[in-house]
Amino acid sequence: MGMTNDVRRGFKLVRDTLRLRKAQRELHARLAQRAPLEPHHYRVGVYFADGKVNLYQLRQWYAPLARLAERHPVLILSRASGAALALLEESPVPVAYVRRVADLEQVIHDQDLHVVFYVNQNAKNFQMMRYGRRWHVFINHGESDKMYMTTNQFKAYDYAFIAGDAARARLEKVLWDYDFDKRAIPIGRPQADHYLDGSPLPYTPDDRDVVLYAPTWEGDRGAAAYGSIASHGVALVRSLLASGRHRVIYRPHPRSGVVDHEYGAANREIIHAIAAANAADPGAQHVYDDGPSLGWQLAAADVAIVDISAMVYDRLAAGRPLLITRPVNPDAQIDTGGYLSACEWLVASDGEAMAARVDEVAHDEAALERLGFWVERYFGDTTPGVTTQRFHAAVDHLMAEWDRFAALHAADPEIDEHDAEGEAAEQADDIPMVD
Repeated sequence: MGMTNDVRRGFKLVRDTLRLRKAQRELHARLAQRAPLEPHHYRVGVYFADGKVNLYQLRQWYAPLARLAERHPVLILSRASGAALALLEESPVPVAYVRRVADLEQVIHDQDLHVVFYVNQNAKNFQMMRYGRRWHVFINHGESDKMYMTTNQFKAYDYAFIAGDAARARLEKVLWDYDFDKRAIPIGRPQADHYLDGSPLPYTPDDRDVVLYAPTWEGDRGAAAYGSIASHGVALVRSLLASGRHRVIYRPHPRSGVVDHEYGAANREIIHAIAAANAADPGAQHVYDDGPSLGWQLAAADVAIVDISAMVYDRLAAGRPLLITRPVNPDAQIDTGGYLSACEWLVASDGEAMAARVDEVAHDEAALERLGFWVERYFGDTTPGVTTQRFHAAVDHLMAEWDRFAALHAADPEIDEHDAEGEAAEQADDIPMVD
């Protein structure tokens, strides 16, 4: 067994090395074709040290960053070749590939970055955070009540942009001696202002109620067994498809079925049922959605059904009717200190009963009023455009603070920002940033 594992690891190492070399060749070819970045132009940097697998954390910021770039030029700093290659293809703002510390230092020297954003807690963030005379700001990649949202790592940054009152209350429980009034700046969820963004819908709106069902995967342990496809999904979707009054948008997690074969089979059954329903009635225009874009689904649906996941809070920001599937696994951990303590649950039962519950929540004014309270607590004012204004105002404030401190320290001598230790460590390890 040990020899077999060694062989597998050897094959994986060879495969990863070949993939890395191919990505680097493609990347350098792309970089050679483009003009050099305009010097001393960019004021906002977005530091991303992760590989392609975690690009979803940055993608959700594309639209807000593109809008911000209209007033403060934005540059993404990518450390991994695969991620940088993908970013060059899809990012709405310019990208700098900074694999080595020396590359990073060159960009810092060539540009005037006043504010640097971070969307996650990658350990390599500290290779950027060593550079002073600029504000380092944690903006995160979502809002939820997970433990990740209360890490003491918030203190490492000069500032954090948080969603709203719920985020502050969550942090106040764990961050001691932290100046929340100064360092935790509430901005809401700017992404919600771009959920539709003029994108065409994949169906023709009519009098059907549009139901988004966006379940997560089955999880790899009981405590995280939140997936509902096998317990709720098949019966629920079949009932909605048969009603003639609903249009289903089915967006399962891409990892659905990777652990549990039966869960994967239930996922395929739903996909096939949607195809059969559309074949029988082309006007129904049910949607199986496996695309990379997330936004229009959250805004267009009359009611959304999601599992316990980040999708809860993505939909909550839209301020529209929402149902959460109650996990059937008794080991599944459910937070009872936030929105889930008062949400609208969908309990696994027969299809007709679950469809009736969907109709009830979709048209229940009292439920919508309760939802409004939690929307306000998590995101503040969600009137279209307001959260974007708050995001821009927060950046404007930090730019003004940078100008104020720059004036105070105008007579200070220049400092050598060369990171000799970081460069030596890179040469010693010589570990490529594999995606």
